[in-house]
Amino acid sequence: MNSTAPQLSPEIRRSFSAADLIILLGLVGLFWALLQFGRGMVVHFDETQTLEISTRVWAIPYYAGRTVLRMWIAFAFSVLFTFIVGYAAAKSRWARAVILPFLDIMQSVPVLGFLSVTVTGFMALFPGSLLGVECASIFAIFTGQVWNMAFGFYHSLITIPKDLQEAATSFRLSAWQRFGKLEVPASMHSLIWNSMMSFGGGWFFVAQSEAISVLNKNIKLPGLGSYMATAVEKGDHRAAFWAIVAMLAVILITDQLVWRPLLAWADKFKIELTESGQAPTSWLYNLLRRSYLFTWIEEKLVDPVSGSISNLIRPYRTDAAGYYRRPGRLSLWLLRFIVAILGVWLAYWLVIAAITGIRNVYDHVTGQMLLHIAVLGFLTLGRVLLMTVVATLIWTPVGVWIGSRPEAARIAQPLAQIFASFPTNMTFPLIVGLFVRWRIPMNWGSIFLIAMGTQWYILFNVIAGAMAIPNDLKEAARTYGLRGWARWRTLIIPAIFPFWITGACTAAGGAWNASIVAEVATWGNTQLKADGLGAFITEVTQNGDTALIICSIVMMSIFVVVLNKLVWRRLYSYAEKRFHLD
Repeated sequence: MNSTAPQLSPEIRRSFSAADLIILLGLVGLFWALLQFGRGMVVHFDETQTLEISTRVWAIPYYAGRTVLRMWIAFAFSVLFTFIVGYAAAKSRWARAVILPFLDIMQSVPVLGFLSVTVTGFMALFPGSLLGVECASIFAIFTGQVWNMAFGFYHSLITIPKDLQEAATSFRLSAWQRFGKLEVPASMHSLIWNSMMSFGGGWFFVAQSEAISVLNKNIKLPGLGSYMATAVEKGDHRAAFWAIVAMLAVILITDQLVWRPLLAWADKFKIELTESGQAPTSWLYNLLRRSYLFTWIEEKLVDPVSGSISNLIRPYRTDAAGYYRRPGRLSLWLLRFIVAILGVWLAYWLVIAAITGIRNVYDHVTGQMLLHIAVLGFLTLGRVLLMTVVATLIWTPVGVWIGSRPEAARIAQPLAQIFASFPTNMTFPLIVGLFVRWRIPMNWGSIFLIAMGTQWYILFNVIAGAMAIPNDLKEAARTYGLRGWARWRTLIIPAIFPFWITGACTAAGGAWNASIVAEVATWGNTQLKADGLGAFITEVTQNGDTALIICSIVMMSIFVVVLNKLVWRRLYSYAEKRFHLD
């Protein structure tokens, strides 16, 4: 070899820099905030005492921190639930037969219904501590977030291109490797956009989850939602204004620190053959990429520990060639036995609860009252269907336009989050006044209030679908000169159809839940009430009428399950068969 040939330079080693110092300070501040706000969750609490909520402006930062902490705890449980339940539904026909109807029913149960069941139980679980009420509030926020995420993740799994699935099979990836290398990355765009929407759904019901008025209990936890509820009760315009300002600030900060970095990171998981011209950007994501801190942690701590664990268990899970072995019959039967035991235990308590509820209803509810509840259900059904159709016609073209233009998405994303997260009760100062002045009946005005909280599911999912269209397909459409309706018919509608189904299904399900807020509008001493199942549930829940609470929630669940069975499940099946990116 010629001695004058250029020598390969050794690998450049990264070192700590100012970016690492900034990130380290940020992590320390985050840890301090968790301790500061979390400490208030475990203080002593007596059911007879009343927690006073101050409407002074200086109290807002602390209340906002308590609310944000609850929402992220609920979101963490939502992600865990989504991965477990969505994966099981996509992989097992038997699990799917149980999980999908379960999700249909659960997304139809209003937040007040969950609070009616859980608040007493959690308070009994943590006697003398505020943690019980905190758990009930977190669970209520969880129920406002999780169903949309679970549906979206499930649908992403069943629409993964077959060639990628065959490649994973050819490489003999284990179930865990397939999950981490293929299934989660392939669903990342849908999961992130649905997460943003679900987080907004948590904001929508934050007032109901923190200002708990069920079963003759009136408990207000320190938080931005209870601050809003107190301002609405007092008719305090100044406090309501500052609550809105604080909520908008929190949403924008969350967008910059969480959602934008995630979208920029997830762009590399798009299923396409050519790279997109404009990719999402984030200043925080760029800062994290320049940091050496996480690389150092991975090299010095994570890799050695995971390597030691892998070496210990490798002989038990690989064959002689080094490929992963499938679990043996004994392991499978053991797993099935554990699942069966858990299923029997759950079924036992469900049967006990059902018998108790039926006995309570039989003793206190007449057939005429049941017929009245059913009629109210049909009135709310009409509002839900009208909202879904109108929202689809309005927001589908808007979502496609935003999703096809990254520069527009950067501007529209935080705006859509603000509108999606805006609690309906904060619009009551304006809405109640306008409805009274313009003599708009609440039976029609409630449709607008329902749409304010649920139409965004359609918009967010359509945006996610438009952003997930492979760039090579867009170039092919341009090459063949497809424009206007021809482009929509051959490319856009087939590409976004699976995403639209998820959005429309969750929007319709969320509309039932939102009706409990939207069919009754109160500001100070003025109250407007629509005829519908949502208003009925609000009334009987506040009165603590257990029998009517059970009947109204069951009636709402029946409506949602029947609608999903007749419409959405068939559309899901159609999309699964026709619209794979293969």
